[in-house]
Amino acid sequence: MRCEFDMDCFYIITNKLKDKDYKVTNEIRKYIEEHGKTCFLSEKDEEGHIIPETVPEEAQCGLVLGGDGTIIRAVRDLRGRNLPLLGINLGTLGYLTDVEVKDFRKALDRLFEGVPDIEERMMLEGKFGGSGKDLAMNDIVLARDRKVRIISFNVYVNGTLLNTYQSDGVILSTPTGSTGYNLSAGGPVVEPTAQMIVITPICSHALNTSSVVLSADDVIEVEICEGRYEQQEQALLCFDGAEQTTLVTGDRVCIRRADQTAKLIKLSRESFMKTMRKKMKGN
Repeated sequence: MRCEFDMDCFYIITNKLKDKDYKVTNEIRKYIEEHGKTCFLSEKDEEGHIIPETVPEEAQCGLVLGGDGTIIRAVRDLRGRNLPLLGINLGTLGYLTDVEVKDFRKALDRLFEGVPDIEERMMLEGKFGGSGKDLAMNDIVLARDRKVRIISFNVYVNGTLLNTYQSDGVILSTPTGSTGYNLSAGGPVVEPTAQMIVITPICSHALNTSSVVLSADDVIEVEICEGRYEQQEQALLCFDGAEQTTLVTGDRVCIRRADQTAKLIKLSRESFMKTMRKKMKGN
């Protein structure tokens, strides 16, 4: 998708751990204002989340200063705002940050012209406990809670039992999240703009257990099974490594593609495969 209008109002989201004195933030803000554009800085609560009511309605573009984690958190905090985000990298090589900090002036010049491409990345929605609901850009994870023993999980796809995993947990990943926890657990890497869901067990107690790749239209349910000797088990439900909820035997999580997408501005011509190659070389 291509943006055809001039961008005149920017919203800066800064990771304070990466830009403690706001040196880079202020340089970017100054450059924007020198070109006659409007700029707002994000306001956050004590836990570091963006305060929704402080986000200006007129903002046309979010500039995220940090790393991949900062972008994921911004997407979650700005859910429902439909604001395209450009990642400016202040950390190590990432998959989501599109611009190196030394190149921010060139990037802003292109945004002033209003010609960037916008990638839409699918997200997952998880419903649990009757009224509980959350979104994930990377992954939804169910994992054992503290006790050092495996848990059994029933995984259903469109109402049919796919498998019972005896493992430390189960990862349900988007294509964007396939290079994260999913990859560390032995799952496949998926091109990030694809439309599919990857299920990967964590430390499965089976020799032949592999990841399963499903259509983005499939509906998945994960059930916490009973433990040995009819013991009640506990598991943690986690969205993008952030919000955690405790589930017990018999609880289910229903996971499907979310209506909302994450909109990322793409200025770099570097392909995903080239970034992957750099990562695999450790550069």
